[in-house]
Amino acid sequence: MISALGRGESRISNYSTAADCARTLDCLSRLGVVIRRQGNVIFVSGAGPDGLREPDTTLDAGNSGSTIRMLSGILAGQPFTTRISGDQSIERRPMNRIIEPLRLMGAQIEARQDNYAPILIRGGDLHAIEYRLPVASAQVKSCVLLAGLFASGKTTVTEPAPTRNHTEIMLRQCAAPLEIEEQTISITGRGEIAPLGDYEVAGDLSSAAFFIAAGIAAPDARLKLRNIGYNKSRTGFLDLLREMGASIEASNDRLLHGEPVADLLIESSRLKGDFDLRGAMIANLIDEIPVLAVLATQLSGTLNIREARELRIKESDRIRSVVDNLRILGAQVEEFEDGLQISGPQRLQAGMLDAHGDHRIAMAFAVAGLIAKGETSIYGAEAASVSLPEFYDLLRESGAEVSSHSD
Repeated sequence: MISALGRGESRISNYSTAADCARTLDCLSRLGVVIRRQGNVIFVSGAGPDGLREPDTTLDAGNSGSTIRMLSGILAGQPFTTRISGDQSIERRPMNRIIEPLRLMGAQIEARQDNYAPILIRGGDLHAIEYRLPVASAQVKSCVLLAGLFASGKTTVTEPAPTRNHTEIMLRQCAAPLEIEEQTISITGRGEIAPLGDYEVAGDLSSAAFFIAAGIAAPDARLKLRNIGYNKSRTGFLDLLREMGASIEASNDRLLHGEPVADLLIESSRLKGDFDLRGAMIANLIDEIPVLAVLATQLSGTLNIREARELRIKESDRIRSVVDNLRILGAQVEEFEDGLQISGPQRLQAGMLDAHGDHRIAMAFAVAGLIAKGETSIYGAEAASVSLPEFYDLLRESGAEVSSHSD
């Protein structure tokens, strides 16, 4: 998205094969952005902030919350009308958290029940605002900052807790007029940003989390992951696992286009201790909670997760999805409205599980299948393709026994 707004060509390598990322490319193409793809390299011809055109059809974000929320910030700044929607999961996810600030900036927006996709955006002529996020959300923060590129004046966003800062880092790489002071970020609009140029994407830590968990839980395992994003706004999962006693060694630390990157060596580990997660910690590892819950069944101690109600409105109700699947495997788990609690270690027995159409649930419980006694089946396991189509192949290459109906 950012390279599309810079005037000039960008070459982005190690671009994800995920369905979510393909949806982003499709939406941008329908907005007139010229994009070529060669394997995992894409070439984006950015036409500058005034180079987008009105699409002739509804933009389809598929299953991607990142796409619909962040792209809406860009669309709010365009002098035309756009309709954007997604799949059934996206149509259940709340969008008022982006609608409110974009309306305050001057965009005219209509949505189903004033909260849900499809969203109709009549953009243009935005003005700057000072906005305090009601919930910690990198997607909403990014939406407002991207809209701020098109607004007159300085747009300021304040977070209640630190969230992922990839957007800020990348905007700085493009020489955007950005100011950061603790949890307040400001951007001055109505200027131009530089193209990304030759940019290599670091390995995604949220995808790597499933292999990290598998390496910890499997007996006699030793697994090395190379070129993984090591941004401190994402490493809460690793920090917590180390506190639990996990063997995770980082090496070859470096910066890649302003993003911290490292190689990670993972070895089988016995986890122990009592842990209470809430507040800012939840925001840092929200995507890793499903696989963390799976690992908690092997923890000599208790993991208590609270203030995580946001999990209820992800691709599935992740609290309910995790609890239901763990109970099918024979685990004892307590469910709360805003979280769950698991004490271990517990012996898991194989069962028939449901991915609930959620990529992170599918992959988390594939890891559970490595722990459980017997053969575990996952209905809807193909949901993993939303973020990591290669997941099961990589799991096989790592030594796991994985089969499918097509086998």
